[in-house]
This record gives sequence, C-alpha cells and structure tokens, in this order.
Amino acid sequence: MTGLRAWLVQRVSAVCMLLITLFVLVHFLVDPPRSYLAWHDWMMSPGISVLTLVFFAALFSHMWVGVRDVVMDYIHPTAYRVLVLAVLGISLVAMAGWVLRIVLIGRG
Repeated sequence: MTGLRAWLVQRVSAVCMLLITLFVLVHFLVDPPRSYLAWHDWMMSPGISVLTLVFFAALFSHMWVGVRDVVMDYIHPTAYRVLVLAVLGISLVAMAGWVLRIVLIGRG
C-alpha cells in the first residue's frame, strides 16, 4: 500500500468510525433502550447490523494500516517484520470472523 493510499484509508476509516459512533451516541441519548431485549432488537435490525459491520471493517482496516506502519518503521529485520505482520493479519482476520459470527448468529 502506498503512502497516499494508506493515508487515505486512515482518514476515511477514522471519519467513518466517528460518524457511526456519533450516530449511536445520539440514538442512545434520544431513545435509550429500556431493556436488554429492546437493545438486542435494535442491534439486530438490518440497518444497525450493516452499520456494525461497516464500523468493524473500518476499525480493522484502520488498525492494519496503523500497526503496519509502526512495524515497518521500527522492526528492521525482515524476518521479524514478516512474522509480526503475519500474526497481525491472522489476528485481524480472526477478529473479523468473530464479529461476523456475532452479528449473524445474533440474528437468530
């Protein structure tokens, strides 16, 4: 990933996460859930499920670019760098799978 593309991914993902976070905060200030069931129903509605997936996609891409840049800057031996990036990539894919599982199983 080039410098400009990495910069753009960081900015777009940060703005995306900010907007979704503000939406959720405003929703809970205006219409807070009165019970777990109300919260669960709201979270599992199709629109919010999509927003949740978009939020986590933005979060994981933001994490990948940020940590990858730090690793590239501070871990100089190539073998260690590849190992750390592989562990990071596998971890992010596992977390993405976990989020998908939660959102899809939570639907019923």
